[in-house]
Amino acid sequence: MLNRVVLVGRLTRDPELRYTPNGVAVANFTLAVNRTFSNKQGEREADFINCVVWQKPAENVANYLKKGSLAGVDGRIQTRSYDNNEGRRVFVTEVVAESVQFLEPRGANQGQGNEQFGGYGSMSDNDYGKQQNTNQNRSSGNFNNDPFANDGKPIDISDDDLPF
Repeated sequence: MLNRVVLVGRLTRDPELRYTPNGVAVANFTLAVNRTFSNKQGEREADFINCVVWQKPAENVANYLKKGSLAGVDGRIQTRSYDNNEGRRVFVTEVVAESVQFLEPRGANQGQGNEQFGGYGSMSDNDYGKQQNTNQNRSSGNFNNDPFANDGKPIDISDDDLPF
C-alpha cells in the first residue's frame, strides 16, 4: 500500500506554530495548489490543502515561511476525527508533511530580493544545518568557488573514479 503526497503551492496565511503539552512543535498551514486545467471561463482554479508538520521542521516553517511563500511539501494523507464543543463529530483530512522545501528566496514574493536567509532549499530536520552553511557561504561572497570552473586546463579523472 502506498500513501504519498507531493505538493507545490503558496501559503494562504502565515503558519500557526503551537507546542504539545510534551513540548513538541507542530505547525499548521494551508497551501493553495493550482489545478492543471482551466475552467469554462479560462481561469485556473486552486485547491486549498491543509498541511501539518512536526518537530524542528515545524519551527523552521513558522520562522521562514509566511503568507504567499512558495513551498513544496512531501508527505502523506491523514484522516482523523474529534468531537467539537457542540458535541458534533468533525472529520479532518490533512497532509502530514515529512519535509517542506522552501522554493524561493525569502521575501521574493514581496519584491525585496534576497535577505539574510535567502536561497532555495529544504528545511527538513536533517538538512537544516547544511542549509545554514550554504547560506553563510552565499552571504560571505563565495559565489565563484566552483572547483569545476574552466581554468583552461584539462581535468585529470581516471575511469576508476567515474560512478558509471
